[in-house]
Amino acid sequence: MPATLEGQLVVAISSRALFDFEEENKVFEQGDDRAYMKLQLERLEAPAKPGVAFSLVRKLLDFNNADAQRVEVVILSRNDPVSGMRVFRSAQHYGLPIQRGSFTRGQPPWRYLRPLNANLFLSTHLSDVRAALDAGVPAAQVYPHSALASEAHPHEVRIAFDGDAVLFSDEAERVFQAQGLSAFQKHESDRAGQPLLAGPFKPLLQALQQLQQAGTPAMRIRTALVTARSAPAHERAIRTLMDWNIEVDEAMFLGGLPKGEFLREFEPDFFFDDQTGHIESAARHVPSGHVASGVSNPA
Repeated sequence: MPATLEGQLVVAISSRALFDFEEENKVFEQGDDRAYMKLQLERLEAPAKPGVAFSLVRKLLDFNNADAQRVEVVILSRNDPVSGMRVFRSAQHYGLPIQRGSFTRGQPPWRYLRPLNANLFLSTHLSDVRAALDAGVPAAQVYPHSALASEAHPHEVRIAFDGDAVLFSDEAERVFQAQGLSAFQKHESDRAGQPLLAGPFKPLLQALQQLQQAGTPAMRIRTALVTARSAPAHERAIRTLMDWNIEVDEAMFLGGLPKGEFLREFEPDFFFDDQTGHIESAARHVPSGHVASGVSNPA
């Protein structure tokens, strides 16, 4: 029987999102890929330090056991195949059962998301993230200098999502940006019973709920909606999730307050938002990624 990833939650991730390759990346960005390859080869026996998305990946992989393979993590990297050896060596050092990867030596790797049927793509390259989102894959640009995840919740995968332009469409955000807060509040109150259209990360939230329902004693998922919405605009967001038959564990309606300190208290393994200002606030406290979609992110 041929190998298949059908029925699994598939996370595609760049090497820089998984491991701390910032020092090596300075050489890569100088355009001398031979020097970069040489450096990575020299450091082959030195495991890279965990990167921003390391905690998320490690915990998701803990949903796998001898009875069921529920999560697959695949490296999609602009690294060359030689440097890819260090990526796999580092994964092995930390006990991460990652066995698949594509290394493209500077070329965009996002095109391999289609045959993977990926549920999530994490990369430090904005152009790859935009291309993935255009292809219908939930994707975020990892901020490599984000704070690392807390170790306080070893048996929970904690993920926080913004609402508009992330879980939901950017319909309401367009009203807010064009007409202001009062018009936004009226627009949402008038349509409280009308579900919002799906945003790019709805499929990931659905897949996470299915993973949670599949269950394992070793790990569970806790999700949070962290949004600048406030009452009365909160109702449409909640009713939309209810219409989708999707539950979140926490919902924070912050009315424009900075999100960073609230996220610091929630302690997610990752936070997704479409606005760079919110990501910069969050990244001081938690692992964060920019979802380059919607009206706030013109091409």
